[in-house]
Amino acid sequence: MLTVNIYVIRLEGDDPKKSTALKLVRFGLAEKVSGPRDLPRGVVVLNPAASKVLTPLDRDFILKYGLVVIDASWNKGVDPIIKVCRRIRGHHRVLPMLFAGNPINYAVPTKLSSAEAIAAALYIVGLKTEALRVLSKFKWGATFLNLNKELLEKYSKASTVEEVLTIQGKALEKLKPK
Repeated sequence: MLTVNIYVIRLEGDDPKKSTALKLVRFGLAEKVSGPRDLPRGVVVLNPAASKVLTPLDRDFILKYGLVVIDASWNKGVDPIIKVCRRIRGHHRVLPMLFAGNPINYAVPTKLSSAEAIAAALYIVGLKTEALRVLSKFKWGATFLNLNKELLEKYSKASTVEEVLTIQGKALEKLKPK
């Protein structure tokens, strides 16, 4: 059990046995809900199309209302996720740039599994113990953490949205071919 409520809205499309979010549900670390109506109004929504980036300033919202991830296959693109997100009343946030540590999308920027997204959000807002508990359920959890340790630490110490965006900008600069 975590000290924060984690909610999962599952969209069909890939093998449920491979779903990282459903694995967290099976371990009692998250709750599967059928749709937006089952969520508290102030929940923090991990939304790839959100106009605001997640920062440590979102900690109180997550502690009070919880965090929701839309669990869907990357093969379907982000449109189904965005469609569901539009129906959720809450604080919509996009994660700053991080690298996937899972074997399917290893080292691909921003293409995180649901569990990686949840762990990243928890880490960034300072709930590091909870983030580590989420990652501990996966063989590649330590890989995700090692790939992103420096970025996660920097994001978690930022005191403004602008700082997070500056950190992200510097990380993106390093990805550009020279």
